[in-house]
Amino acid sequence: MYRSVPVPTVRDLAVVGARILPVADAAGRRAAPIDDGVLIVRAGRIAAVGTAAEVPVPDGIDVVDGAGMVLTPGLVEAHGHLGVHEDGEGWSGDDTNEMTVVNGAALRALDAINPAELGFKDALRGGVTSAVIKPGSGNPIGGRTTAIKTWGRVVDEMVIREDVSVKSALGENPKRVHGDQGRLPSVRMGVAAALREAFVGAQNYVAARAHAEAEGKPFDRDLGKETLAAVLAGDLVWDQHCHRADDMATAIRLSEEFGYRLVINHGTEGHVLADFVAEKGIDVIVGPLMTSRSKVELRERTLATPAALANAGVRIALTTDHPVIPINFLIHEASLAVKEGLDPVVALESLTINPAVMMGLDDRVGALAPGLDADFALWTQDPLELDARAARVFVDGREVFHYDESTGMGEVADPFGTTRIAEPGGSRTQ
Repeated sequence: MYRSVPVPTVRDLAVVGARILPVADAAGRRAAPIDDGVLIVRAGRIAAVGTAAEVPVPDGIDVVDGAGMVLTPGLVEAHGHLGVHEDGEGWSGDDTNEMTVVNGAALRALDAINPAELGFKDALRGGVTSAVIKPGSGNPIGGRTTAIKTWGRVVDEMVIREDVSVKSALGENPKRVHGDQGRLPSVRMGVAAALREAFVGAQNYVAARAHAEAEGKPFDRDLGKETLAAVLAGDLVWDQHCHRADDMATAIRLSEEFGYRLVINHGTEGHVLADFVAEKGIDVIVGPLMTSRSKVELRERTLATPAALANAGVRIALTTDHPVIPINFLIHEASLAVKEGLDPVVALESLTINPAVMMGLDDRVGALAPGLDADFALWTQDPLELDARAARVFVDGREVFHYDESTGMGEVADPFGTTRIAEPGGSRTQ
């Protein structure tokens, strides 16, 4: 399936001849496709993008021939458990939920990510170069999320943004997990009450902290309350796991009560409340779409939900919820949503610029525009076609994945292996 190859040196390069789908420009506005395009990369960032007539290829840089291929930004997984719920590792590799607590606001997904998990190679195979890693949904409050690149050896070096949001859950999962342990919450009222109590406690903490600072007195810090204070201050997004329409309404009610920025995660019955969610201006991360209806909350699961939400004016992203769905199938979530009415342009945006904007990462990833990180994929054809393949994938301008058609193997630059010694300067054609 995979073969490790040496890590290539970082070089300035130009991708030429491909059909470029930039998705958005440097100002975040929708950008039109570019035929026979040129993308220039310098020092791991995009320096220029445009037609061959507009963007000359500088002398002395590497040239990547993209003729007959389609160039897109690296895909962004908006909601996944890559590295914290390791694929194929069973209980020993599952660090997704700290089930012993109701309020896990002090927890950080960053501390449980294993970059050696096989899922990272799968991500590259699917053109996914960034992912927001979240704790699970067993607790009303699961902990802080973090955004990382999908290639690297040390998670601290892969971080795009260390603190992105806080994962929270409504519905079946927390009431089952904690109800089975004979404690609150065991019903939906209890889950909502646990969230209210946590936020009221955070409000009191903020007031007491401010008073201590004004008085010049010492103050004992509380890591969990510090996290929730950051949510109340608008520094962290509130990622609310909810499937049923009534849970979505509760999520919105709570966000309005405490004034934090809400992003609905999953939104399985989002088609029921599409106009209501649009009116409230709430973003929705939809999915995973390719699952069985394994519990009551999923009875209304349909591939048409993304289109219903987007058509109502809701900004959407799509998710595999890896490892629920293998992360390399992220592009297929979009393809199948298109089959059920989602605009193809919005479909690609839901995997790139939309999740980047939702999670505050659009200054780094999500589009092909000058100044952004040089994370991109060369596809054999339009990526929304089911038989399209990510043939070459670059992270920070470095080629980290190549599909070898002759063997059917994915060649992955091995971050744990020996790094190739830098070669002398000069251009070469790849």
